[in-house]
Amino acid sequence: MGNSEIRRLDREIEKTTKKLEAVRRGEWWPLNGSERRAMARALAGGAYQITRGRSAGRAEQRMDTTGNAAEMRLNAELAALHGERQRLITEAARAKAKRKSSGWF
Repeated sequence: MGNSEIRRLDREIEKTTKKLEAVRRGEWWPLNGSERRAMARALAGGAYQITRGRSAGRAEQRMDTTGNAAEMRLNAELAALHGERQRLITEAARAKAKRKSSGWF
């Protein structure tokens, strides 16, 4: 159970880190469906405001808020993955120590 699960979690951590970096760069591919819809709504609203000769400040603020929410979501996911990885490492170390202490050598 130990090493394969830890490797799987390492891959998940790597993927989540890449997603987080992409969100920080302003890319949309790591966003979930509701976040993408919110970004598209804000983008369309801002475009409409600009074509009417008004400022798109509120739409920009909505896009920033959505990006920040996605960043917080990915940070929380990353923290949970790191916690789970640490739990598995501790569990594997305890099992190894128990096996070593139960033998003759």
